[in-house]
Amino acid sequence: QVQLVESGGGLVQPGDSLRLSCAASGPTFTRSYTLAWFRQAPGKEREFLTAINWSKSSTYYADSVKGRFTISRDNAKNAVYLQMNSLKPEDTAVYYCAARPGPEVRGGYNYWGQGTQVTVSS
Repeated sequence: QVQLVESGGGLVQPGDSLRLSCAASGPTFTRSYTLAWFRQAPGKEREFLTAINWSKSSTYYADSVKGRFTISRDNAKNAVYLQMNSLKPEDTAVYYCAARPGPEVRGGYNYWGQGTQVTVSS
């Protein structure tokens, strides 16, 4: 079992920056898990944004966020972060942290956080 808890969401204006955090814990969690961020806006499908494995040897970025968002992780803290810059109204969504075992960034994600709301509005 893995527990994931997101934090850092809020209301910001277009062009602003925001940093999301996700803390991982639980009996089965290890640093070898790949960690990722997804988002979902009302009425839209869940979108796979970015992922990073334990060694940081492999990352993934969706075209919608490439160049604006950066994923990072601190293995000593069992945490993953999402630095979001140049935010747009289209970025408004609930952002979810996710995890899967192994080093591959692509594939099904087994564990999910509760989500944190990010709203970008003037």
